[in-house]
Amino acid sequence: MEGVLLLNKPAGMTSHDCVSRIRRLFKTKKVGHTGTLDPDVTGVLPICIGRATKIVEYLTASVKTYEAEVTLGFSTATEDASGEIVERMKVERKITEKEVQEVFQAMIGEIEQTPPMYSAVKINGKKLYEYAREGIIIDRPSRTITIHELDLISPVEENVMDYTVSFKLRTSCSKGTYIRTLAVMIGERLGYPAHMSYLIRTRSGHFDLEECETFEEIEEKLENNSMQLIPIGEALNHLPKWVINDTLAGKVKNGAVLEVPDRLKDLPMEASVAVFNEQEECLAIYQKHTDKAGLMKPAKVLYQRS
Repeated sequence: MEGVLLLNKPAGMTSHDCVSRIRRLFKTKKVGHTGTLDPDVTGVLPICIGRATKIVEYLTASVKTYEAEVTLGFSTATEDASGEIVERMKVERKITEKEVQEVFQAMIGEIEQTPPMYSAVKINGKKLYEYAREGIIIDRPSRTITIHELDLISPVEENVMDYTVSFKLRTSCSKGTYIRTLAVMIGERLGYPAHMSYLIRTRSGHFDLEECETFEEIEEKLENNSMQLIPIGEALNHLPKWVINDTLAGKVKNGAVLEVPDRLKDLPMEASVAVFNEQEECLAIYQKHTDKAGLMKPAKVLYQRS
C-alpha cells in the first residue's frame, strides 16, 4: 500500500513512536511523518507510506490550526503540563475575557518567538532538548512566526484551590510556531507565569481532524482489508496541477527539463507544480528553473518503474 494516512495521534506517543507502529502494521519500512507533535499533544498527523514518503516535504503545512488551554499561575521547564514547575505566582486579581482578547488581538500578525529549550531545534549539531536534559541553557536565536488567527473559545475560569486561571484558545499559525511558547508569551503579557496545559492539532494544511483515524480504527480496517490511503495525487491537491500528454509524460519520467506553460508563467520561482499524465497519475513535482528562464525542472520524480 502507498499513499497518505491521516492519523489522529494519541497522547503519550512521540511522532517517531507513531511511525514505528505504522511500520509494523503496514509491514513496510517506508513510512514518514509530516510534522512533529510532542508526546502529550493529540490530533492531525499525516503519515506518508511507501512511495508517498517522497512527498513528505510538500505536506509539511505552512499553516496549522490548534486548540489549546493556557493556565496562568505557574510556568514549567518544558512550557507544558508535564514539566517541573520553575515559577509560581498566585493569580489574585480578576482576569477578564476582554483583557485576554486584547492580548490576543495584539499578537496577530508577525511576532518574534524564541524556541523552547525542550525542542528538537538544532544548535551546533545538537538538539536543544539534549542540552536541556544535561542542565545546560544556551542562547537560542529568535525566529519570526505568523499568527493568522487567535480566538478565545472558552470562559476565563478561576481555580480558587490553587489560585490559577485557565482559558482555551484556537489559533491558526505558520509552520515553526511553538504553541507552548505562545502560551508563555500570553502569560507574560497578562503579568503571570504560564504554561500550556492542553493541546490538540485540528488542522494541518488542507487535512482536517474529522478525516483522521485512530490506531484502533486503522487496525480494524487492516483486519477487514478495507483500509484506504489518500492517493499521492490527491494529497497534492493544494499544489497547482499541470496535466501533460503522453509524449511529455515519457520525458518527465526521465527527469527532463520542460518549457513553462503559459498558464504557469506568473507563478513565483519557489512554487511547486504537481505534474500529472492523462491517466491522472502524479508523475513528478516541478519548479521553475533558477538558471534557465522559461524552463521548468523536476524537484522530485514520483514515477516508479515497475
